[in-house]
Amino acid sequence: MKSLAIVFLSLSMCCLAQNSDQSSASTKGKKAGGSSDAQFAMKAAQGNMAEVALGKLATQNGQSDDVKKFGQRMIDDHGKAEQDLEGIASKDNLTLPKKVNAQQKAEEQRLSKLNGAAFDRAYMRLMVQDHTKDVAEFRKESNSSAANSDLRDFAKRTYPTLQDHLTMAKSIKNAMGSKAKATKSSKKNGTAATTASSGMLLI
Repeated sequence: MKSLAIVFLSLSMCCLAQNSDQSSASTKGKKAGGSSDAQFAMKAAQGNMAEVALGKLATQNGQSDDVKKFGQRMIDDHGKAEQDLEGIASKDNLTLPKKVNAQQKAEEQRLSKLNGAAFDRAYMRLMVQDHTKDVAEFRKESNSSAANSDLRDFAKRTYPTLQDHLTMAKSIKNAMGSKAKATKSSKKNGTAATTASSGMLLI
């Protein structure tokens, strides 16, 4: 009887230990998932705030009408996305940052010192870089089975808009590059023609 009691007690202890480990693992999994969701929400919020701030700069400091229009589109679309995200944060008890991160602040300060064509080039280059990252992050969140369902739906809703932003940014940036090359080529040809003309006069 004593032997049976000892065996039973040992089995009971093993089961308790196993259940404890499983419970601990489950808790860790929830924390990891929550941490991932919180990180995505934080990046999305800071990204929205940064795009709105830079969009305002574009409408003020930009030279090209396309750049100014793109800046206004950033203000409108990312402003709406931020309101959407704030609603989710309130519902799911998530804390969103109130300020952009240090890198985003530095980029804003750098662009605030530029005007005209120099601003346009720097701004559109940054917009292509930022939205390339945004599209990848939102695609990942929208396809994640472990993500918070509200944030996953937010990512799915916002992803097409970000993809449009990236397409527009690339188009404007490429057009600016082509225009710059054409201007440079025109100036070069003009200089060559002037030199040839001067040579003929000297003869």
